[in-house]
Amino acid sequence: MDEEPHRNAKCAYLCATCSLMPLTNIADIRFRLGIMAPMRKELVQRIVAHINRKHWWHCPPLDPKSYKKRGKFFASSFGEAELYGRPLDEPQRVKVCNPLAGSEDCVLDVLGIPKQYPEPEDPRFYQKRAALDAKMRVAALAKGYDSIAIIHPTAFVVFKKTGKIPRSIELNVFNP
Repeated sequence: MDEEPHRNAKCAYLCATCSLMPLTNIADIRFRLGIMAPMRKELVQRIVAHINRKHWWHCPPLDPKSYKKRGKFFASSFGEAELYGRPLDEPQRVKVCNPLAGSEDCVLDVLGIPKQYPEPEDPRFYQKRAALDAKMRVAALAKGYDSIAIIHPTAFVVFKKTGKIPRSIELNVFNP
């Protein structure tokens, strides 16, 4: 199989590093390095402003040490927070600067974590999910993010196209 000639030195370096098929465009480079196409700067600023101005609902975990392991989880409404247990009576405010926003699949792609979701019927579901959340926290902190904002996939597509902030966001703040 003949390889295409490299268009520049950076492409040649990346091809030698990943030892895969030759890279032909920027999208291939980003895909192979585990980097998704970046969101526009104004979209990131809008989501940061929205997160910092909104009230968030938190459901305290059974283990207080879990904040250091996985971060502090927030839901955008009381009803959504009830899915995880009894939320606190008062909503809280958060301060984030550099969140990783996207659908869960997109976030896992950016962080380079394989998509292996535990089945809800699994007796060790909670432990497996907690381990996945801990991996996400460590990977995100290593890449310079201070939080993760999970958005439903269809709402995330609309947000990227139109800039419309989704109503439902699940937020994980690493240093509460």
